[in-house]
Amino acid sequence: MSPLSAARAALRVYAAGAAVILAQLLRRCRGGFLEPGFPRQPDRVAVVTGGTDGIGYSTAKHLARLGMHVIIAGNNDSKAKQVVSKIKEETLNDKVEFLFCDLASMMSIRDFVQKFQMKKIPLHVLVNNAGVMMVPQGKTRDGFEEHFGLNYLGHFLLTNLLLDTLRESGSPGHSARVVTVSSATHYVAELNMDDLQSSACYSAHAAYAQSKLALVLFTYHLQRLLAAEGSHVTANVVDPGVVHTDLYQHVFWGTRLVMKLFSWLLFKTPDEGAWTSIYAAVTPELEGVGGRYLYNEKETKSLHVTYNQKLQQQLWSKSCDMTGVLDVTL
Repeated sequence: MSPLSAARAALRVYAAGAAVILAQLLRRCRGGFLEPGFPRQPDRVAVVTGGTDGIGYSTAKHLARLGMHVIIAGNNDSKAKQVVSKIKEETLNDKVEFLFCDLASMMSIRDFVQKFQMKKIPLHVLVNNAGVMMVPQGKTRDGFEEHFGLNYLGHFLLTNLLLDTLRESGSPGHSARVVTVSSATHYVAELNMDDLQSSACYSAHAAYAQSKLALVLFTYHLQRLLAAEGSHVTANVVDPGVVHTDLYQHVFWGTRLVMKLFSWLLFKTPDEGAWTSIYAAVTPELEGVGGRYLYNEKETKSLHVTYNQKLQQQLWSKSCDMTGVLDVTL
């Protein structure tokens, strides 16, 4: 990618963000974001990646409040004890725990799955939430570009390693669910199958948007695989909107200034940003329903190219090669 192309990618990302912020402002002026009602979830187990901060923390907290056994998968060991204690105290639910999982390391992901499976418990909800945003060029432990490697490949591997447990846990009328967090930036993204590592000319904005586009394609193909085998597991992808979290430290300084001054008006709170994830995880309206892109607790259309089944298959096969997962074709 040339410097000019990188600049254009940045402009597209900020334009997409601005459009979402405007929509959020209009909704705020018309009454704001009201918390949906969710049914209790006794005897169900959820794993939430990135659950020590931001949207992930709010998601874990609300699922715990609904009575779920919540396992937070994260790499912030120093914060974990405090977070778990706080959620237990706020929700009066003692079934909240932390297991270390660094999504930038395939070895760590495999270790997490092994430790989880040793618990001999079911898994009804997997929330693929963790991520990095517009970070300087860097690589994961396995040599992948950080956005693609952590945001996308890490969750691709984690989901595939937990699929058997999800299949065993789902049942007719009570499907297990995979919920993956994408972003409106996927609408302005391009997927370069010949340079998924963004190595030609690095753009943090393009790399971030590409990782979010990949997550949508992944979700749709996963749902097709699950449906083809008649599995009681569904996969949906959610867009939380523009949310006030700690992920903005690498964005344009003007964006940070706007967030500091007007986040109360323009940005969603982490709780508001988490509601679509929670909706996808528990609402009876989505029982047995997968392959949907959800925004503000409603189905909407994702970028047109995400429905290209050939592209979905190409990305899936390449991801299998990168992570060592057995490729199952339709």
